[in-house]
Amino acid sequence: MGIKKKAGSSKNPPILSHEFIIQNHADIVSCFAMVFVFGLMIQATSPMASMFVVVQHNTTLNGTDGHTAYYTAGSKDFCTIFFYTLIGIVLHAVLQEYIIDRVRRKLHFSKTKLSKFNESGQLAVFCAASFFWGASIIYDKGYFSKFNLLWKDYPHRFMDFSTKFFFIVQISYWIHAFPELYFQKTKKEEMFARIQQPVIYLLVVLAGYCFNLNRLALVLLTMHYFAEALFHVARLAYFAEKNSASSLGFTSWNAVFVTVRLISIVLAVVTFSHGLGGSSADTIDYDEGNFNTFPLRMAGISIICGLQVWFMWRFIQLQLRRWRETGSSFLSAFSKKSDSDAVGADGKRELRQRKPKAKSQ
Repeated sequence: MGIKKKAGSSKNPPILSHEFIIQNHADIVSCFAMVFVFGLMIQATSPMASMFVVVQHNTTLNGTDGHTAYYTAGSKDFCTIFFYTLIGIVLHAVLQEYIIDRVRRKLHFSKTKLSKFNESGQLAVFCAASFFWGASIIYDKGYFSKFNLLWKDYPHRFMDFSTKFFFIVQISYWIHAFPELYFQKTKKEEMFARIQQPVIYLLVVLAGYCFNLNRLALVLLTMHYFAEALFHVARLAYFAEKNSASSLGFTSWNAVFVTVRLISIVLAVVTFSHGLGGSSADTIDYDEGNFNTFPLRMAGISIICGLQVWFMWRFIQLQLRRWRETGSSFLSAFSKKSDSDAVGADGKRELRQRKPKAKSQ
C-alpha cells in the first residue's frame, strides 16, 4: 500500500532501508496498529490495548436525563492520539493510492501541479469530513442558536463522546502530517512551507482542547474547514480543467473565506471580553481547569485575531498573484492577436501593390 516502484525497476531496496520504509510505510504502520486491535481480544493485554484504542478519561454525571457519560482531557489521551495517528497514516495512503492516484493518471500534470493536486485531494476529503462532523455536533448542542453556550458554565471540562473524539482525531491528523513529510521525500527547501499549516492547526486545536475552550474551538474550526473544503475542491476542478466549476468554486470561496474571517473575530472578541470577562478569575485553577484570567483572555483574543489577519494577508497575496497571472495571459493573447492582425494587414497591402503591376503587364 506504500509508494509504488517505478516501472522497469526490478531491484528491491534492502529491508529496513529508507527506500524500503517509504515504499511500504502503510503496510508497516497498519501491521503495527493491528497489534493494539488484537490486544483487545486477549484478556491479559486488553486493559493496556484499550488505552490506545478506546477514548479515555470517561466519567458519569447526574443530569436531567439520568446518568450521562462524559469525557475529560487527561494524560492517557497521549496513547489514544498515538494510535489514531497511525490510523491517519494508513488512511492517507489508502486515499492516495486507491482514489487520488487513479484520478491523476487520467490527467497529465507537471511536478508542481502534481504535488498541489495530491495536497488538495487529501485536504478536500479531510476538511469536508471535519466540517460535516463539526456541524452535526454544533446542531445537536445548539451553539448557533444560543451563542451564550460558547462561554456559559466555563470551564467546559466535560465533553460528550462525539466532541472528545472529534478533537482526538483532529490532533492525530495534524500530527500524522509530520511523518508524511518523510514518506513523501520532502526537500529541505520546501520543509518550512509544508510544516507551517500542520503546526498552526495543531497549536490551535491543542489550545482549545487543553484550556477547556472546546466549544469555541469547535465552532471556529468548523467554519474554517468549510472555507478550506471549498478552496481545495475548486483547486481540484481547476487542475482537472473544469473551468466553469473551478470559477464557481473560487468565487464562492472568496465570499465564504472573508465572511468566516469576520465572524471568527467577532466570536473571539465577544466570547473572551463579554462572555468570559463577566466571570474572570484572579489566578489559574488547575484542579477545576479554569484558565479564565485576564492575561490569558487577552492572549486568546490576540492569537485568534492575529491568525485571521494572517489568513487575510495570504488571501490578498493569492488574489494579487491570480490577477497578475490573468493580466499577463490577457496581454499575451492580445499581443498575439495584434501580431496576427499586423501580418494580415501587411499581406493585404502587398496583394494590393501586386495587382496594378499585373494589369500593366
